[in-house]
Amino acid sequence: MENSTEEFMFVLHGLNDTATNRHIYFTFGLLVYILTIFVNLMLVITVILDKTLHEPMYLFICSLFINGIWGASAFYPKILADLLSDSQVVSYIPCLAQTCVIFCYALCELTCLTVMAHDRYVAICKPLEYLTIMTHQKVMKLLAFSWLFSFLQTAIGAVLTVRLPLCGNDIDMLYCSNWEVVKLSCKDVTMMDVYGYILIIYHISQVIFVIVSYIHIIRTSLQSKTGRVKFMQTCLPHLITLTNFTVSLLFDIIYSRHVKNKTHQALHNILGMEFLVVPPLLNPIIYGMNLTQMRRQFVKLYVNKFKALRQG
Repeated sequence: MENSTEEFMFVLHGLNDTATNRHIYFTFGLLVYILTIFVNLMLVITVILDKTLHEPMYLFICSLFINGIWGASAFYPKILADLLSDSQVVSYIPCLAQTCVIFCYALCELTCLTVMAHDRYVAICKPLEYLTIMTHQKVMKLLAFSWLFSFLQTAIGAVLTVRLPLCGNDIDMLYCSNWEVVKLSCKDVTMMDVYGYILIIYHISQVIFVIVSYIHIIRTSLQSKTGRVKFMQTCLPHLITLTNFTVSLLFDIIYSRHVKNKTHQALHNILGMEFLVVPPLLNPIIYGMNLTQMRRQFVKLYVNKFKALRQG
């Protein structure tokens, strides 16, 4: 890198095709960001305050909500600022920080969803052993693993990226992503390629684990009406979340790595935003509002108190 990291500036070209109506996009984006943070935060507080929700399934879901806040906060502030600015630039350190947080968010989301598949497998396929298998200690270890291992993977990627000298500063996205920064390197990036494919193989193994788990879950669920009800209430939302996240992330990876002629900037923007925007909004809806116990406790904690305050 010819310039010091303090002076080096990246130019984001994701908004090049959005010359007009930026204030409308800003208003809409700000409302979505506020809604995302508010709903996820309220549901996190609900799980924390209500001891009846201190069960493995709800603790894993709470982790998803926290991760949604983490990922959304890495994306929205910068894009909202860019929508009000004539130039979309970011210095080296903030760009690297955004890259790390978004990278960690994606890794943690996949790991959390995999852990949740294991929890649902035990709950439906081994209900009599559930309490002895999914102990509080094991749940805490799985949650710690979801976050710490994601941080470790992110740290390795960050170290490999920082060591690369850069010969360009143009990023064809709305935000800084690890692979877009790596592509600007003057030197061979085989090491990053290898690490990237290792991560891809690891997460494919996670998806295979989930698929195998759900083959057993579906077989067991079909044997009884109670099993089918439990599957519809707790497993179907998980499958929707997992499918949406993995498919959108897969398309973004394929597009970023293998599509050379990126003439359709709008498509690139959609693919790059989908896994950051939709899951943090979708998870509270399909989990927080769909699961009866969580919805009941949410209403009890907030809606009823709000009504009491108005009447008082």
